[in-house]
Amino acid sequence: MGTSWSVRLVDPAPEAMTTIETALDRVVGQMSHWSAGSDLCRFNQAAADVWHPLPSELSDVLAAALRVARASDGAFDPAMGRLVDLWGFGPPGPRGTAPSLAEIRAVQGGRIEHDSARCRARRTDPAALDFSGIAKGHAVDAVAGSLRDTGHRDFLIEIGGELLGEGVKPDGQPWWVDLAPLPGIAPVRIALHGLSVATSGADQRNFVVGGRRYSHTLDPRTGGPIANGVVQLSVIHPNCMLADAWATALTVLGPDASAVAERETLAMHRVWRDGGVLREAMSSALEAMLSD
Repeated sequence: MGTSWSVRLVDPAPEAMTTIETALDRVVGQMSHWSAGSDLCRFNQAAADVWHPLPSELSDVLAAALRVARASDGAFDPAMGRLVDLWGFGPPGPRGTAPSLAEIRAVQGGRIEHDSARCRARRTDPAALDFSGIAKGHAVDAVAGSLRDTGHRDFLIEIGGELLGEGVKPDGQPWWVDLAPLPGIAPVRIALHGLSVATSGADQRNFVVGGRRYSHTLDPRTGGPIANGVVQLSVIHPNCMLADAWATALTVLGPDASAVAERETLAMHRVWRDGGVLREAMSSALEAMLSD
């Protein structure tokens, strides 16, 4: 899916590598928008306004993505694949100019209908699934589940910057993770003991056109990159898939993120640029976690 992975595993069984790669291959085969043969790409290429069966895992991730989309009032949208491509962040590759308003409007407005009971979905044009804001987190959960099923209890998984820690290190310490340090911001250290952390931010990927820098994080509601000053936002959650999706949604929400994080009881750390100064905020759930 265009990223890297690593696993730190205590006392690995001989089949551990096969276990990990099998779990990752299953996720890629179902949810990669970079692989034309994936179930997700086949769904996007199939006829619109027709119900199509989905593998159960893909159906589950779609259900979670749509729940976050509703709870965030559209700040997260798994159906904006063509918008991602239009801005040069999808498989077609980068572009040298920013798209016009007419081009943006042409790829907005589609929707995904999901029948979770029957593991099927249908789309209206121009909707196209893109799980780049949730699939990495799901892949972390999938690898963790496969390791648990094969008897492993102590590990740290990282896929594209999303992490999950379980058990302890050989020295008995938990898997300590520092949120990416920023100038003037004190490091925030988290013990990933049955927890995940996902981080999103406007500075991670971008491109420059005509002297203007555009973030890779798109706001589905406007059709353009965010410009709300968010530099980095992390969500800590037992489920890495939800941490991943909510980190993206809250980054898009910007100044409204704190209110939504409180409503959803999310452990969130947000850093934003206020003029030339970096400022930070924590949700009450994260403050309580750090005080334990």
